[in-house]
Amino acid sequence: MARLSREDRQIALGRLQAGQSQSSIARHFHVSQSTISRLWVRFQATGSVADLPRAGRPRATTAAHDRFIRLRHLRNRFLSASSSVQALPGPHRLSDQTVRNRLHEAGLRARRPHRGAVLTRRHRQNRVQWGNQHLRWTVRNHWRHVWFSDESYFLLQRHDGRRRVYRRVNERYAPNCVDEAPVHGGGGVMVWGAINTAGRSTLVHVQGRITAQRYVEEILRPHALPLLADQDAIFQQDNARPHTARLTTQFLTDHHVQVLPWPSMSPDMNPIEHLWDELDRRVRRREEAPANHRDLLQALQEEWDTIPQQDIRHLIQSMPRRCRAVVAAQGSHTPY
Repeated sequence: MARLSREDRQIALGRLQAGQSQSSIARHFHVSQSTISRLWVRFQATGSVADLPRAGRPRATTAAHDRFIRLRHLRNRFLSASSSVQALPGPHRLSDQTVRNRLHEAGLRARRPHRGAVLTRRHRQNRVQWGNQHLRWTVRNHWRHVWFSDESYFLLQRHDGRRRVYRRVNERYAPNCVDEAPVHGGGGVMVWGAINTAGRSTLVHVQGRITAQRYVEEILRPHALPLLADQDAIFQQDNARPHTARLTTQFLTDHHVQVLPWPSMSPDMNPIEHLWDELDRRVRRREEAPANHRDLLQALQEEWDTIPQQDIRHLIQSMPRRCRAVVAAQGSHTPY
């Protein structure tokens, strides 16, 4: 449970006396509503919001220590508890767990960080500009005409640390409890695909290094152009080198393909990224895991064809929200 400082308790008490709801005050201080409720009950019973006398070991940190720990980790969210123990001024005998407890009281807990693309100032400016330019786009009049495309690489075996094994004590190295992993995940396959509210492309296997020439002859000409026959169709692709090469842009221009300008380092704006995640989950949920690259490619193509079109439609319908989110974040990372 988060702990309110003496100053925060006085502020919370003033807001309660002014008629604010307990839920709104709890949200303001990032604590539970029961914390505010108990604070109010204590004040009504004792006329004070100070801590009641309690048994047990005295608190190891002072208010100054608590403030130092809280501010230090708010300024740098990737610091470890042990580094704060060493950085605390003055004599003390604090443990790493004590620092973690103080951080928990402040509502700070160690969690897996979100991994995002490296965004420079120019990237953020371009993302905001792109979001503002498409804020008024609607699904009915605009986004339903866009074909979102991308390549993705799928590993034969992926070990992201989230898989768990149920074992007894001293069974850590038992053969049936060891998750054996080949070097570099055993390789994988690269695929290309495109989606639209009305359909999807075939899932194309991309072998070896993709160049502009191969991108045009193996992907755009046989697979993308038939999808873009409608005069209202718009083609989306990211800014990978084969996509922006002169050969590619000239090919698209010669065939009168309308291309949607795309900001660099913006995978969160492309709904097909979420479809790649769903495709990977579907393959991992199979009872028989793919044993080689051929099995993996076949599994990917089968699962790609079975994804409901309604799921794809829902993803593309999120485009207006994505535009609003990137503008609200001033070009920084978004929840998408």
